[in-house]
Amino acid sequence: MVGYLFNTKIGAIFYNVFHHKFIGISLMIVGYFGKMDLITLAGIILFGHAAMDRIFNYGLKFNDSFHHTHLGWIGGKTKPQK
Repeated sequence: MVGYLFNTKIGAIFYNVFHHKFIGISLMIVGYFGKMDLITLAGIILFGHAAMDRIFNYGLKFNDSFHHTHLGWIGGKTKPQK
């Protein structure tokens, strides 16, 4: 979310990287096989957080608006009027 302080493009990139489920799964695997409990825990938390976002219909972001996601517009089915 801090990336959105700069602009929507940087915000979307950071949001999408840290909310991609593959990153969480990768951390879990690396932590598990590397016997690094904190990395495993971070992967579990990151995966769970990303999954919960999808449950509440918060998808990966497009770079034009925080509310524009790959699942549609947050809070409605159409683009909000300005």
